[in-house]
Amino acid sequence: MRFIVLDTNCLLQALPSKSPYHKIWGDVIEGKISLCVNTDILEEYEEIIAQKSSPEIAHNVVEAIARLSTTTYQEVYMHFDLLTEDVDDNKFVDCAVASNAEYIVTNDKDFKPLEEIEWPRIAIISINKFLEQIQ
Repeated sequence: MRFIVLDTNCLLQALPSKSPYHKIWGDVIEGKISLCVNTDILEEYEEIIAQKSSPEIAHNVVEAIARLSTTTYQEVYMHFDLLTEDVDDNKFVDCAVASNAEYIVTNDKDFKPLEEIEWPRIAIISINKFLEQIQ
């Protein structure tokens, strides 16, 4: 099983059944991928999905993630504050560190500085490269 933190924009891209990235969501639902999340991440998922679709769809997606036995719910006790451009994205970084996630899957350039940080080491991968790996 793969353990990943999925940036909100990548989750949005993976949800539609006609999306080329839908395999990622399918693998999450089938238990092949464990999403590493916490309350802050789930709240952001729900907020952004509701803006892009509807509150009901957003609630259903977050509820599905929360109920999956393969979801890794990880409380964060240390805040590293490694990102300075969009500090709100630090919730993904801290969750990745705390859960020992394999990757943060993101296309957001604000995560790029993580590639230069030696500790804690956090692997970043684009949604395209991650999709290639799981196919």
